[in-house]
Amino acid sequence: MNIYISGISGTGMGPLALMAKAAGFNVCGSDKVAGAILPELEKAGIEVSIGEQDGEFLKSKLSDLDWFCYTSALPENHPELVLAKEAGVKCTKRDDLTSFLVEKLGLKMVAIAGTHGKTTTTSMIIWTALKLGLPVSYIVGTTLGFAPSGAYHEGDKFFIYEADEYDRNFLKYHPWLSVITTVSYDHPDIYPTKEDYSSAFGQFKSQSEMIIEEPDISLENFKLAGEARRYDAALSYEAVRKMAPDVDGTRIVEILNDFPGVGRRFERLADGIYTDYAHHPEEIEATIDVALDEAKLHGYKGVMVVYQPHQNVRQHEVRDGYKEAFFKADKVLWLPTYLVREDPSLKVLTPEELFVGIKGAEAVELDDELFSRILALRDDGYLVILMTAGPADEWLKKMLNKD
Repeated sequence: MNIYISGISGTGMGPLALMAKAAGFNVCGSDKVAGAILPELEKAGIEVSIGEQDGEFLKSKLSDLDWFCYTSALPENHPELVLAKEAGVKCTKRDDLTSFLVEKLGLKMVAIAGTHGKTTTTSMIIWTALKLGLPVSYIVGTTLGFAPSGAYHEGDKFFIYEADEYDRNFLKYHPWLSVITTVSYDHPDIYPTKEDYSSAFGQFKSQSEMIIEEPDISLENFKLAGEARRYDAALSYEAVRKMAPDVDGTRIVEILNDFPGVGRRFERLADGIYTDYAHHPEEIEATIDVALDEAKLHGYKGVMVVYQPHQNVRQHEVRDGYKEAFFKADKVLWLPTYLVREDPSLKVLTPEELFVGIKGAEAVELDDELFSRILALRDDGYLVILMTAGPADEWLKKMLNKD
């Protein structure tokens, strides 16, 4: 089977491409810009076209193409999607292709879902399963320092998957085991009400053979920084016990306590400088707790946050939760909201409107001056953490490489 993936180098589609390739399918694709998974795709021998997605590269593949898979970010009038539909090629988003692979390969799905913590929990389960030598395939929406972000091996029994609720993606699946992390209202562009959001998770749980929602093991067994990470580790422990009931639990705890972390989830970029994907108040509060533990461990004065909100439509829903979320931070440097998939009828909220009542908060821009301040704060003895689901992460990494 020949598969073309549009948006192939990002953390959403890239791991899927890696798994499909490893399973023996012919895979190629395109992306407007080089994403985080591009080096892994190139290493796997997957042909990728980076640049203007005007349909020219796709045309060279149409004659024997069986499946066109595309990211949810692709608009309906995108040249590649229009061309594939006109050519009569099967066109779906990633959930259909993922479901196909799971069924075709006869895998038991271990799905990790939730508003917060699912990437870290998924990565922890993958880390532990690989250390134990369990027969696992997997897809996770980030880069892993210890393995590719997507994999399949002949003879695998389990499929570990970060099941994203955005675009109702996770409702395509009927997992053997589902792990539910923290759930709180998000994605108002997809779920108009809190009830709609909760209902989707209820449906997902009803489609699951087994469910883990709370760990039985005490968080005191885990030595990782931050209660949120210890909670993720406890959930991961319970999942691995289901997958490998004969393995000594003490060994599982030891492996989890050695978890090295993953890309953009409290990722250390330099001494005293970290980056994280947090962009929802509850997630922000939990990440600051992790940062405070890390700061205490390494002797920093406190925690300074650089924050880039994600989606104006989300800001209208979550703005009231920011004051409590940032309460423990010593200072917050607040960037303009990264705008994507917006409702044009909504007023774009300014940083000043969003950080009302937050101590030490001020508006900044993504520029050289901000980078100089980050370095100065770090040199003054503070742990500095960037929180963003947008382009500020890539900006900071480039600036640090230039420094």
